[in-house]
Amino acid sequence: MDLNTYVSLDATEMARLIQQKELSPRELVELSYQQLEKVQPILNVCTYIRKERALIEADNININNHPFAGVPMLLKDVSQALAGEPLTSGSKLLKHVISDYDSYLVRKIREAGFIITGHTTTPEFGLKNITESSLYGPTRNPWNIDYSPGGSSGGSAAAIASGIVPVAGASDGGGSIRIPASFTGLLGLKPTRGRTPVGPKVGRQWHGAAIDFVLSRTVRDSAAMLDILQIIEPAAAFQTPLFNGIYAEEMKRDFKRPLRIAYSTKSPVETFVSTDAKQAVEKTVKWLESEGHHIEEKDNGVDGVKLMENYILMNCGEISKVIMNLEQDINRSITEKDVEVETWLLNVAGRSVSAAQFSNSLSLWDIVAQQMAEFHERYDFYITPTCAHTAPEIGELTHPEERKQLFIKKFNSANQNEQQELIYELFLPGVTYTPFSPLANLTGQPAISLPVHVSDEGLPIGVQVMANKGLDAKLLKLASHIEQSGLWIGMKGNPYFDYK
Repeated sequence: MDLNTYVSLDATEMARLIQQKELSPRELVELSYQQLEKVQPILNVCTYIRKERALIEADNININNHPFAGVPMLLKDVSQALAGEPLTSGSKLLKHVISDYDSYLVRKIREAGFIITGHTTTPEFGLKNITESSLYGPTRNPWNIDYSPGGSSGGSAAAIASGIVPVAGASDGGGSIRIPASFTGLLGLKPTRGRTPVGPKVGRQWHGAAIDFVLSRTVRDSAAMLDILQIIEPAAAFQTPLFNGIYAEEMKRDFKRPLRIAYSTKSPVETFVSTDAKQAVEKTVKWLESEGHHIEEKDNGVDGVKLMENYILMNCGEISKVIMNLEQDINRSITEKDVEVETWLLNVAGRSVSAAQFSNSLSLWDIVAQQMAEFHERYDFYITPTCAHTAPEIGELTHPEERKQLFIKKFNSANQNEQQELIYELFLPGVTYTPFSPLANLTGQPAISLPVHVSDEGLPIGVQVMANKGLDAKLLKLASHIEQSGLWIGMKGNPYFDYK
C-alpha cells in the first residue's frame, strides 16, 4: 500500500483490511510512522513517539481477538496515561514524568487492538482552545500552517487531519474535542457525561465538565469508538445507562418522525459571530428543513455570561488543586516561573475562592442542566456554530510577555472579585472564538461538531448539534445523514488529502 492510499483510510476500513489479511498490523503502523516523520517537522503534532514498542506490539497482536487489531492510534498528552510512557500535560513541571499505569480509557482502547504510536501535543493542563505550550511550541493546522488547529486536543486533530492516524485520543472540558474538529474539518463528539471511562485515581474530571473520548474523520469511526468505550464504571462519580444497541448500526437508521430543531447563531457571551459561522448554521438548517424537519430560530434562555463566569471559577479551583498536589509531590513551592500565565493566575485566584462559593457555582450547573432538559422536551436538537470564527493565526491568542506581566501585576493587588474579572479578561480573546461549546460540558449533554463549511480563505468551520442527555445515538444518526449529504466537507480542500 502506498502512503496516499493509507492516508485516505478510516479506522473501520483499516480494521477490515487487517481482518481479511490484505494488510498486516506492521504495515499499517510503519505507514503511520512514515506519514508522521513527513509532517512532524512542519506541524509539530507529537510530544512522544514510541516506534520500537509499537512495532513489537504490532508483530505480536492476535488479529482474531480484537476488532481494531493493528490499527495505529495516538493518545492525547493529558489524562490518557500509558504505562511506561511520558505524560506531561504540556507542562514544564511534568516533562520528566513517566506513567506507572494505563488509564481506564487507554486500557479499553488497547483491548480493542489499537496500536498506540505516541502522544499528541496539548496546551498546559489542557487549559486553552489553542495548542501552543512553552514546553513544546505551537502545533499547526494542516489546512494552513499559519493557523492553529485549536485546542486543547489540537495535536490529535492535526494528526488526523494530516493523515497520520484515522482516530486519536481527545478530551473535552470546555470544547476541546469540538473546537479542533471545527478548525480542522473533523468530526468531534463529546459524549454524555458518565458515558466513557474515567480514572483510575479520580472519579470525575473537572466535576464532570471534562470527558475523554476521540476525534475522527468519519461518523462510523466515532460510533465504533463509542461502542468500544461506553461503560458503567462503579467507582466513577457519574453514571449514564448503557446504550443497549450498537452505535455503528443505529447511526444507519432513519428517523421515525420529522425532527423538531431549534437553532441560534447568537453568541451566548454577546461577542461577534462571523459570517462563516452563521453560514455554516444556515446551510445546515436549510438542508434539514428541505428534508422535512421542523426548524425554529430560538434562543435557549441560558445566561451565557454568568455560565462562563462560573465555568472559569471552577477552573480556578481545579488548577489551584493541581498546583497544591504538585507542590506536595516535588516538595517545594511552585512559582509563576514554573507555569504559564493562565495556569498561574487561575491558581492564585483559586486560593481565595471559598468552599461555599465553589459549591454555589456548581449549583448553577444543575439549574442550567434543568433549563436545557426542559428545552429538549420541545426540541430534539439545538444547533449553533461550533466556533464563532475559523481558526486563529498562530500566536494570536498567546499573550506577549509584557501583557503577561501586566496581568500578574494587576492580580497581585486585586481583591477576589477583581481577580475573577481579570481572569475573564485574560481568557476573553479565546472565548470570543469559542463561546458556544462550554454549555454542553456544564450540563453534561452530548454535543457534536460536524464539518459543513469552508471559508473563502480555505479554512473549515463546523456546526455544533446538542441533544438531551443519553441521546448520543441520535446525534450520530443525524451526523450520518449529514455525512451522506452535500453539506459534508470532510477533508476536501485539505492539502494532505488528494480528492482530485
